[in-house]
Amino acid sequence: MRKLLYGVPLLAFLVLAGYFAVALNSGRNPSEVPTVMLGKKMPEFDLPALAGGGKVSSAALRGHVVLVNFFASWCVPCRLEQPLLMRLATDDKLTIIGIAYQDKAPAIGKLLADLGNPYREVAMDEGGRTGIDFGVYGVPETYVIDRTGMIRKKFTGPLDPAKVETVLLPLVKELRRP
Repeated sequence: MRKLLYGVPLLAFLVLAGYFAVALNSGRNPSEVPTVMLGKKMPEFDLPALAGGGKVSSAALRGHVVLVNFFASWCVPCRLEQPLLMRLATDDKLTIIGIAYQDKAPAIGKLLADLGNPYREVAMDEGGRTGIDFGVYGVPETYVIDRTGMIRKKFTGPLDPAKVETVLLPLVKELRRP
């Protein structure tokens, strides 16, 4: 009986070690957070714009290939990704929409004044409902939306030059084709 009690922790350790070995060697990229939203229409939204008193809506985005970037002034990785977004914004054919997630207009205004504004429009999602509808885990997150309003790709975390060059730009180029 005593030998059996000594074997239980060893057996538990072997089971856990086996599970982690399989998980680590599965070929899945651990930095990609799965989403059920891929291949589905983007959630409908009609949010107040940061400036001008207007609205930013999902309906207005249809017919264009769009990057929807969820960000916040309190998010350090968002600040790190801002220079890359500024470079992407120089492409007149690429529309980047910013959705300020659970933040206030004065803080967003200051962030954009300090670091530059890469967004064609900025929507205020103060309550976070639109982020929840998109399945946002945390900011920054960027979604590639095709002309029909379908979510084609999700980038979790800050964009980096390698992701932009090897994944994002080729996908955008493909989606722009008539």
